[in-house]
Amino acid sequence: MAIGGALLALTLTGGTLNIYSQIGMITLVGLITKHGILIVEFANQIQRRGSEKIDAVIEAASLRLRPILMTTAAMVLGAIPLALASGAGAEGRQQIGWVIVGGMSIGTLFTLFVVPVVYSLIARTHESIEGQETA
Repeated sequence: MAIGGALLALTLTGGTLNIYSQIGMITLVGLITKHGILIVEFANQIQRRGSEKIDAVIEAASLRLRPILMTTAAMVLGAIPLALASGAGAEGRQQIGWVIVGGMSIGTLFTLFVVPVVYSLIARTHESIEGQETA
Protein backbone atom coordinates (compact mmCIF):
# COMPACT_ATOMS: atom_id res chain seq x y z
CA MET A 1 0.00 0.00 0.00
CA ALA A 2 2.77 2.40 0.93
CA ILE A 3 4.83 1.44 -2.12
CA GLY A 4 1.84 2.32 -4.29
CA GLY A 5 1.76 5.78 -2.68
CA ALA A 6 5.49 6.16 -3.22
CA LEU A 7 5.21 5.20 -6.89
CA LEU A 8 2.27 7.59 -7.31
CA ALA A 9 4.33 10.43 -5.80
CA LEU A 10 7.24 9.61 -8.12
CA THR A 11 4.94 9.55 -11.14
CA LEU A 12 3.28 12.85 -10.26
CA THR A 13 6.62 14.60 -9.70
CA GLY A 14 8.33 13.12 -12.75
CA GLY A 15 10.71 11.02 -10.67
CA THR A 16 12.21 7.71 -11.66
CA LEU A 17 12.74 4.40 -9.92
CA ASN A 18 16.45 4.50 -9.11
CA ILE A 19 18.76 3.65 -6.21
CA TYR A 20 17.72 6.76 -4.28
CA SER A 21 14.01 6.03 -4.55
CA GLN A 22 14.65 2.39 -3.64
CA ILE A 23 16.46 3.46 -0.46
CA GLY A 24 13.45 5.63 0.37
CA MET A 25 11.14 2.65 -0.17
CA ILE A 26 13.15 0.48 2.22
CA THR A 27 12.82 3.20 4.86
CA LEU A 28 9.15 3.53 4.07
CA VAL A 29 8.41 -0.19 4.41
CA GLY A 30 10.03 -0.26 7.85
CA LEU A 31 8.03 2.69 9.12
CA ILE A 32 4.68 1.54 7.75
CA THR A 33 5.24 -1.98 9.08
CA LYS A 34 5.78 -0.49 12.53
CA HIS A 35 2.30 1.05 12.38
CA GLY A 36 0.66 -2.28 11.65
CA ILE A 37 2.65 -4.03 14.36
CA LEU A 38 1.55 -1.44 16.92
CA ILE A 39 -2.13 -1.97 16.15
CA VAL A 40 -1.92 -5.78 16.07
CA GLU A 41 0.14 -6.09 19.25
CA PHE A 42 -2.19 -3.81 21.21
CA ALA A 43 -5.23 -5.67 19.89
CA ASN A 44 -3.72 -8.99 21.01
CA GLN A 45 -3.03 -7.58 24.48
CA ILE A 46 -6.57 -6.22 24.78
CA GLN A 47 -7.99 -9.58 23.68
CA ARG A 48 -5.97 -11.35 26.37
CA ARG A 49 -7.61 -9.06 28.92
CA GLY A 50 -10.98 -10.48 27.94
CA SER A 51 -12.31 -8.31 25.11
CA GLU A 52 -13.85 -9.64 21.92
CA LYS A 53 -11.69 -9.53 18.78
CA ILE A 54 -13.63 -6.72 17.08
CA ASP A 55 -13.74 -4.60 20.24
CA ALA A 56 -10.03 -5.19 20.80
CA VAL A 57 -9.00 -4.03 17.33
CA ILE A 58 -11.22 -0.94 17.52
CA GLU A 59 -9.74 0.01 20.90
CA ALA A 60 -6.19 -0.73 19.72
CA ALA A 61 -6.59 1.41 16.60
CA SER A 62 -8.05 4.23 18.70
CA LEU A 63 -5.26 4.05 21.29
CA ARG A 64 -2.48 3.97 18.70
CA LEU A 65 -3.95 6.62 16.39
CA ARG A 66 -2.08 9.57 17.89
CA PRO A 67 1.38 7.92 17.96
CA ILE A 68 0.91 6.70 14.39
CA LEU A 69 -0.17 10.15 13.17
CA MET A 70 2.69 11.83 15.06
CA THR A 71 5.25 9.47 13.51
CA THR A 72 3.79 10.08 10.06
CA ALA A 73 3.72 13.86 10.52
CA ALA A 74 7.34 13.91 11.73
CA MET A 75 8.53 11.83 8.78
CA VAL A 76 6.53 13.74 6.16
CA LEU A 77 7.53 17.15 7.51
CA GLY A 78 11.14 16.00 7.78
CA ALA A 79 11.15 14.76 4.19
CA ILE A 80 9.60 17.88 2.63
CA PRO A 81 12.96 19.74 2.57
CA LEU A 82 14.44 16.72 0.79
CA ALA A 83 11.61 16.71 -1.74
CA LEU A 84 11.98 20.43 -2.44
CA ALA A 85 15.79 20.44 -2.49
CA SER A 86 17.72 22.30 -5.16
CA GLY A 87 21.36 22.60 -6.09
CA ALA A 88 24.13 20.08 -6.50
CA GLY A 89 22.99 16.52 -5.80
CA ALA A 90 19.36 17.56 -5.36
CA GLU A 91 18.10 14.87 -7.77
CA GLY A 92 18.88 12.07 -5.33
CA ARG A 93 17.50 13.91 -2.32
CA GLN A 94 14.29 14.73 -4.18
CA GLN A 95 13.70 11.07 -5.03
CA ILE A 96 14.04 9.96 -1.40
CA GLY A 97 11.92 12.88 -0.22
CA TRP A 98 9.01 12.26 -2.59
CA VAL A 99 9.02 8.54 -1.86
CA ILE A 100 8.76 9.18 1.88
CA VAL A 101 6.20 11.99 1.58
CA GLY A 102 3.90 10.11 -0.79
CA GLY A 103 4.40 6.67 0.70
CA MET A 104 3.94 7.71 4.33
CA SER A 105 0.84 9.76 3.54
CA ILE A 106 -0.94 7.09 1.50
CA GLY A 107 0.46 4.17 3.50
CA THR A 108 -0.69 5.58 6.83
CA LEU A 109 -4.15 6.29 5.49
CA PHE A 110 -4.48 2.71 4.26
CA THR A 111 -2.89 1.27 7.40
CA LEU A 112 -5.46 2.91 9.64
CA PHE A 113 -8.29 1.24 7.73
CA VAL A 114 -6.90 -1.95 6.20
CA VAL A 115 -5.00 -3.38 9.21
CA PRO A 116 -8.05 -3.41 11.54
CA VAL A 117 -10.24 -4.96 8.85
CA VAL A 118 -7.72 -7.68 8.00
CA TYR A 119 -7.08 -8.30 11.71
CA SER A 120 -10.79 -8.79 12.37
CA LEU A 121 -11.01 -11.23 9.47
CA ILE A 122 -7.92 -13.42 9.87
CA ALA A 123 -6.52 -12.99 13.38
CA ARG A 124 -7.02 -15.82 15.79
CA THR A 125 -9.00 -15.29 18.96
CA HIS A 126 -6.74 -15.09 22.01
CA GLU A 127 -7.79 -16.67 25.26
CA SER A 128 -8.32 -14.36 28.18
CA ILE A 129 -5.60 -14.57 30.84
CA GLU A 130 -8.13 -13.52 33.48
CA GLY A 131 -9.87 -16.90 33.38
CA GLN A 132 -6.66 -18.92 33.76
CA GLU A 133 -5.44 -20.05 37.15
CA THR A 134 -1.96 -19.01 38.23
CA ALA A 135 0.40 -21.67 39.52
